[in-house]
Amino acid sequence: MLKGIHHVAYRCKDAKETVEFYGDLLGMDYTTAFAEDHVPSTGEYDPYMHVFLDAGNGNVLAFFELPQQKQMARDENTPLWVQHLAFRVDRMEDLLAVKARAEARGIDVLGPTDHGIFKSIYFFDPNGHRVELAVDTGTPEELAELKRVAPLMLEEWSRTKKAPQHAAWLHEKARASHAAAKARLGE
Repeated sequence: MLKGIHHVAYRCKDAKETVEFYGDLLGMDYTTAFAEDHVPSTGEYDPYMHVFLDAGNGNVLAFFELPQQKQMARDENTPLWVQHLAFRVDRMEDLLAVKARAEARGIDVLGPTDHGIFKSIYFFDPNGHRVELAVDTGTPEELAELKRVAPLMLEEWSRTKKAPQHAAWLHEKARASHAAAKARLGE
């Protein structure tokens, strides 16, 4: 029945700054804006600007600027690394190019980090949302194995709340990659 995600919406501090950030840094096309004084679904008075950006392949990222609401804040009970927007890029060169552009703008970038089946970089947008860019590196066999063990892992986690080891090979592969990278850098 589902045909994909129509859009994902987050709050922003400043719609114009947000559109410019995602357009300049990631090349996202600004496609649509809605602005009203009353919320269509509830009818309540709450002026807003709702902007939409094309994230590629029919994926849309949207933001709301809500000037009459309390100032934006993050969920203090959730670690900074948990909630994030993750975008796919095709090549490692693309990942490294965005990293260089972000750093040239004074943005702190973490990574690339090897996750075994993809490599990622992380940074924060002007609203405090963590953004991840990822390039897939996993083989079809690795992805099939992860899909096979996913139900087993979820069941074990549900019972024990301890990390299941069904995919420990993935973390070992990532750790080996990290060690090799450090050795190349002489660390």
